[in-house]
Amino acid sequence: MASEPNSSLPAWRALTEHAASAGQLHLRELFARDGQRAANFRVEHGHWLLDLSRQRITAQTLALLFDLARAADLPARIAAMFRGDAINSTEGRAVLHTALRSSFAGPPDVQAEVRESRRRLTEFAAAVRRGELSGSTGRRFTQVVNIGIGGSDLGPLLVCESLRHEWSGGITPHFVSNVDRTQLEDLIRSVDPAETLIIVCSKTFTTLETQANAHAARDWIVGALGEEAVAAHFVAVSTNAAAMDAFGIAPQRRFTLWDWVGGRYSVWSAIGLVAELVIGSEKFEQFLAGASEFDRHFIEAPYERNLPVLMGVIGVWNRSFLNLPTLAVLPYDQRLARLAAYLQQLEMESNGKSVTLDGLAVGAATAPVMWGEPGSNGQHSFFQMLHQGTPSAALDFIAPLRGSWGGTLGQDLALRNCFAQTQALAFGLGLDEVKAEMAKAGTSSADIARLAPHRVYEGNRPNSLLLYPKTTARTLGNLLALYEHSVFVQGTLWGINSFDQFGVELGKKLASGISMTGDKPTAGPGAQGLAALIAYVARNR
Repeated sequence: MASEPNSSLPAWRALTEHAASAGQLHLRELFARDGQRAANFRVEHGHWLLDLSRQRITAQTLALLFDLARAADLPARIAAMFRGDAINSTEGRAVLHTALRSSFAGPPDVQAEVRESRRRLTEFAAAVRRGELSGSTGRRFTQVVNIGIGGSDLGPLLVCESLRHEWSGGITPHFVSNVDRTQLEDLIRSVDPAETLIIVCSKTFTTLETQANAHAARDWIVGALGEEAVAAHFVAVSTNAAAMDAFGIAPQRRFTLWDWVGGRYSVWSAIGLVAELVIGSEKFEQFLAGASEFDRHFIEAPYERNLPVLMGVIGVWNRSFLNLPTLAVLPYDQRLARLAAYLQQLEMESNGKSVTLDGLAVGAATAPVMWGEPGSNGQHSFFQMLHQGTPSAALDFIAPLRGSWGGTLGQDLALRNCFAQTQALAFGLGLDEVKAEMAKAGTSSADIARLAPHRVYEGNRPNSLLLYPKTTARTLGNLLALYEHSVFVQGTLWGINSFDQFGVELGKKLASGISMTGDKPTAGPGAQGLAALIAYVARNR
């Protein structure tokens, strides 16, 4: 018999009642009530600082959220994940991406497989970087192209872009994901096929977009260098041996994935090969070590000091109890320009669910819309809406103390902007304050009456601030593991499965049945309209 959804738990009801009172307090009032609030709602772990003082919470809020976490069996769920239990219950799979970076995750046989995979990847990357493995003409590889989509693209792309200052070995990465062919066509005009290594990342080796791009890239290599060049210029990360045989992937250039690694959690695996080729295995190991540090922290730290737990429960509070529909991720480091796109998949593919593990209606709002841009660029575009628009968003500010290039010049200005925005969004500027400022500036009474309402900032926009020393391989690993575990905490509190993604399947299925030449009749709901669209394309293309 199915159990009740978590939204029926007494701990959930207690939070609902609490939100009706404490959740309505303005941040100005919360700070006025507690002279030590800035100190009381900040947590340091190693060289990381998480400042939650500008969230719309009290000490009681956190206590009630921790009660909900325990009622939702969060400790048992964490232990089960790291142990390797099949917590992805709808697909009957373990969830062991942590085993790819932490020796204390998963059973011994899994750890043995991971070590063997890491050995092969490290040896391959070293041989390519030294020039011992070269193209069919004997020239060194200077370009590496990653062909994948979703987690097979977003993760390695983020790592390469975030660690651009760590590139070494004379290898430049490129990424091809979109099925419209534009990325590949742009690429083949600018790189030499004789110096190009192509990695095809597809667990099944059947993903439509990846296969279309991979075969187009194959045609390019064959056209320039001949059929025999395929074995030298292609690598695959897949489990489909037959498909790799048909494509021409050499056996020694195949790297595996496991069914216990979801796509959006796969950057720690062979999917990260493009990054390892570009930054080197030593830096890639630091990236893994950073994630492992936060795995250990997630397992061991008490809730009150546990960064992923704190971020996770705050996420549930903002989405389900304060009814904030979106979360803006605002990194004040241009190196993290692709972070929001990566986190969109992590958050929304994981927790974009409306039923519980038992198939019941979840009974609460889940998965905020994740979006964002680097600061201070965003300040000159969408921050207007954040400050004065009718929708209200939660916000995560993320900033290194030093620029990725190592200095503080420029980063001081970025931090000033970051800190100012956290304050402005939290506390705003009231009508009386606006009028006083305008009067002090000599503005006429008529203009004050006319213009003052346009200059009011409501404030009370809840935001968190994450500070860390500098964007490096290790801190990037810290950051991604932090968000992974935060998403897991949220899914646990909502009682949903954060590790399946059936929602992406229907569109794929329908696309495979559509013929743009019109030689296959359309069927199902809306068939007439679909046929009309296909006919329009045929007439006007």
